[in-house]
Amino acid sequence: MTKQLRVAIIGAGPAGIYAGNILKTQHPDVAIDLFDSLPAPYGLIRYGVAPDHPRIKGIVNSLHEMLAEGSIRFYGNVTFGRDLTLNDIRKHYHAVIFATGAIKDADLNIPGVDLEGSYGAADFVSWYDGHPDYPRTWPLVAENVAVLGNGNVALDVARVLAKHADDMLSTDIPANVYEGLKASPVTDVHVFGRRGPAQIKFTPIELRELGEVEDVDIVLYDEDFPEGWFNEDAEGVTNQHRVMARIIEGWRERQANRGADEPVASRRLHLHFFSSPVEILGADGRVSGIKFERTALNPDGASVHGTGEFVEYAVEAVYRAIGYFGSELPEVPFDDKHGVIRNQGGRVIDESGQQQAGLYATGWIKRGPVGLIGHTKSDASETIENLLADIDSLVDPAVADSDALLAELTARGVEFTTWSGWLQLDAHERALGEADQSPVQRERVKVVDREEQVRISRG
Repeated sequence: MTKQLRVAIIGAGPAGIYAGNILKTQHPDVAIDLFDSLPAPYGLIRYGVAPDHPRIKGIVNSLHEMLAEGSIRFYGNVTFGRDLTLNDIRKHYHAVIFATGAIKDADLNIPGVDLEGSYGAADFVSWYDGHPDYPRTWPLVAENVAVLGNGNVALDVARVLAKHADDMLSTDIPANVYEGLKASPVTDVHVFGRRGPAQIKFTPIELRELGEVEDVDIVLYDEDFPEGWFNEDAEGVTNQHRVMARIIEGWRERQANRGADEPVASRRLHLHFFSSPVEILGADGRVSGIKFERTALNPDGASVHGTGEFVEYAVEAVYRAIGYFGSELPEVPFDDKHGVIRNQGGRVIDESGQQQAGLYATGWIKRGPVGLIGHTKSDASETIENLLADIDSLVDPAVADSDALLAELTARGVEFTTWSGWLQLDAHERALGEADQSPVQRERVKVVDREEQVRISRG
């Protein structure tokens, strides 16, 4: 006879949902409660990915099916450390899996980073995705913008900045985001990467989408493409690299053969490489430009070194998309250097390496903000495998009753939301989309305000 388990999961994004789904598949005799600080589920998929990604709909449908099956109970608008403590977890569950992700921007320690007009990409993403805990407005006042980074988040930010607002209407962007983008005076968005075009961290679909944005020209620079810049036979080169190289070469060819009579787009998206930021320049407390040191590849063909050549660009805003960083959770051992919960294979450990009984981690808060959805699944599998290996040592909860915990949350004034509440909010947002008078049919319009989300969800 298998041991009946009660497990709490903190974080209702892909990492948390996949962990719950794998756990119930491998150990059916389990009760799983999934908690999130936001009123709605899906985490990064709802609040961390550009809304014009068609692939996201498929991921959401998959996550929806996992929660709709009913074995995993969702409770939103519950913040760990405030509404729900580690003592509560130990009282009501055998174990807890932390899947809180990484939502802060990694630091960029250069002069001028605190100037007005210097922004973290994570904050901008949260704004355009309608995160309830961020301001409703964004200062889109720059004509010339720099985006630092050569990953998918940098491309998302650059594409949203360059794209005309009307072309976003087919997505679920909130009304305030549409109005903000509509009023943006931007004409030129410059994306800068420290390494060369052969070392970009984009995915082919992200790169291809960039060249399909209406009324936006892609601009490349010959100095970033030395002779033989891409060696398809080099060690580590994959088909994805080859596809991206072909896309870039196609853009270069189109740019070189452009006729004088061809129409010019109203906006431009510039891709720069071999550029390491050294200072954000300012005037009167605001961003007025950015200074880079040109870099060159080292013999290993992957890392770069500074060349001593410096170049400046006049821009009025800088978006730092150089990576995310995890946030510490109360009473949970944290690695300040790497921004993750201290762990070995998902088992939470303290500074001395001692395992913390019943505590586990998965996703970006476990391994850092790297990898795609496929990595999240394999990551969750490792954590669940180790949790089940520890099953005989897990301490039985004093009160093995979800209803008792919900009663405690209610007594504390916590207005938690549920899966049925999410279905109500989902239906409400879809109805807003159907009622919208835009020329493009909208599938949904996101509700941004937290209190309104909670009110609709609690019905």
